[in-house]
Amino acid sequence: MIRRLLVADRGEIARRVFATCRLVGIETVAVYSDADADAPHVTEADYAVRLSGGSAPANTYLRGDLILAAAKRAGANAIHPGNGPLSEDPEFAAEVAAAGMIWVGAPAKTLGTLHSKVHTKAIVAEAGVPVLATATDPTEVTLFPVLIKPAGGSGGQGMRVVRDPVTLAEAVASTRQETGDDVFCEPYLENVRHIEVPIIADTHGAVVPFGERECSVQRRYQKIIEETPSPAVDPALREQLCRAAILAVRAVGYVGVGAVEFLLDDHGDFWFIELTPSLQVEHAVTECVSGYDLVRLQLLVSEGGTLPMPGPPPIRGHAIEVRICAEDPAYAWLPASGTLHRFKVPDVAGSFRPLPQPGLRLDSGVVDGSVVGAHHDSMLAKLVAWAPTRQEAARMLASALTRTELHGVVANRDLLVRVLRHGAFRAGDVDTGFLDRHPEVFAPLLSSVDAVRISCLAAALAGAAARRASAPVLRSLPSGWRNVPSGSQTAVYDGPAGPVEVGYRMNRHGELSGWWVRAVDPEELDLAGLGQAPTLDDHPPTVVVHADGSRVDLDVNGIRLTLKVHRVGEVSYVDSPEGSVALRELSRFPLPAPEAAEGSLIAPLPGAVRRVLVVPGQRVRAGELLLTLEAMKLEHPVHAPSAGVVASLPVHPGAEVDTGELLAVLDPE
Repeated sequence: MIRRLLVADRGEIARRVFATCRLVGIETVAVYSDADADAPHVTEADYAVRLSGGSAPANTYLRGDLILAAAKRAGANAIHPGNGPLSEDPEFAAEVAAAGMIWVGAPAKTLGTLHSKVHTKAIVAEAGVPVLATATDPTEVTLFPVLIKPAGGSGGQGMRVVRDPVTLAEAVASTRQETGDDVFCEPYLENVRHIEVPIIADTHGAVVPFGERECSVQRRYQKIIEETPSPAVDPALREQLCRAAILAVRAVGYVGVGAVEFLLDDHGDFWFIELTPSLQVEHAVTECVSGYDLVRLQLLVSEGGTLPMPGPPPIRGHAIEVRICAEDPAYAWLPASGTLHRFKVPDVAGSFRPLPQPGLRLDSGVVDGSVVGAHHDSMLAKLVAWAPTRQEAARMLASALTRTELHGVVANRDLLVRVLRHGAFRAGDVDTGFLDRHPEVFAPLLSSVDAVRISCLAAALAGAAARRASAPVLRSLPSGWRNVPSGSQTAVYDGPAGPVEVGYRMNRHGELSGWWVRAVDPEELDLAGLGQAPTLDDHPPTVVVHADGSRVDLDVNGIRLTLKVHRVGEVSYVDSPEGSVALRELSRFPLPAPEAAEGSLIAPLPGAVRRVLVVPGQRVRAGELLLTLEAMKLEHPVHAPSAGVVASLPVHPGAEVDTGELLAVLDPE
């Protein structure tokens, strides 16, 4: 029996496991790096042990020896690996068992088999499950396009599409260098769906599938939207997929919770990809429609128990999950970091466990004030909508995301809303190329000119009201009040499309008599022309119903709306019914900033230098790869913007850099 359980992971998955442990009476142990000392998963555990390797995952959460030492020190008799790399590590699983502890995961022998995707595919194919042709020697590939995959990788890392033989060798070398692993090739299928069958198998021979999940909306081969059931799977196809999943599980001797993953084409043909031996991020949608706590079943199986259900549970309604990630989709999915000043999702019905009835479920690894760093995966939280139908679930989820207050860190929220509201998604017309075919979903949610202008006006009014409320004298006077006609009130913000000036006039009764928002050339910011009302004022009639430092109620052309304003430092986060915008107030007379030397290449994000491919004095071509940065488990290339000579290279592999830090100086030819 499990008495005290250590979770060898962090963030959302650790909190998820702890929630079930509390329900079933199991004591919990968290581990943490220096960067996570105040993280929610640490404070929620009964006991917590610091990992002495600093902050980097490779020196902390991925060190099996440190995890085992922490478990022994805390008196744990079981270890749950979470859903990170340790959940797939056969050596770590064997070490846990050798230490006399209960391993809450697949057996070490099975993990050893699954570690080789090529070997796994051969075993599964022999069991009668369809698989794609595999080439372990890339030089034997003759038909294109092909997909290059690391032999033992996961999570999409290192995968590359090659469409012609000319670039094959370079792509293979890049994957090998990125992952440190052997590679294999398989045909790349266009316009296919990513379908997976979640399963659980006990030690007594029972294998139970839980329907299927659709995971086709992806970026960089990583899922961002998952749902169950799939709109492309009918009962007959579901039975075929589940039968194939059972065959695959039995063929490799799998025990525990996992997922058998397939590619599905328009004709109903499918092919096995891999068997993922962990409690996947998207398990929450399965819990919603099945009603079962998968973590509870996982713990039961690890104790040698028998599964309580005779077969696949019936599907109740529809569930859709989105992964809210700290990244900027419009800028090549650039990871974001910083302090999450506010994270508030409206109308949440529950967290970290199955819901008793349809509603919203939020499983989050962060709270207000959490610091999002560059060391870990970019996912902040996952939000799930469970409803009687797919259309209701998509509408509920999009509405909740739109009204979510997410301040301080750039996230993919707007893209998720646009996908959920897109006609093709609503019609179930999705596949792994959905984002490539629909670039319109990358537009910001708050994109109409009038909506942005209204948000700018609200920020200016809230800022003025807050200053008025904190004034040492005459604070009862309306903001902007004058006893004689005077100039306009103005503020300058750095908005989504660049600097803008907001101006408004108040009459002697404190009422808004006119306002404008206009774009400003950055070079004008220190000139004396600002503050003068434009000759053309085309904004609709607007009445300020209420304004304080955190809320502005406006009547715009007869329609009343409320905007929430949250100011942190110089930034105002404005949330309206149409979406959210961040506005940084600019000084009218900014101090001159030091200019970077010509040819300077600066870090676009914080991270670690992974590879340096050039040396000082080397001549490079335009577009040539100079170095790569690793942040949030992804590799980001830095290319030469033009031809030239590397004049300076102040970084080295393994160096930690911050946003804006100098990486190299390139002298142009």
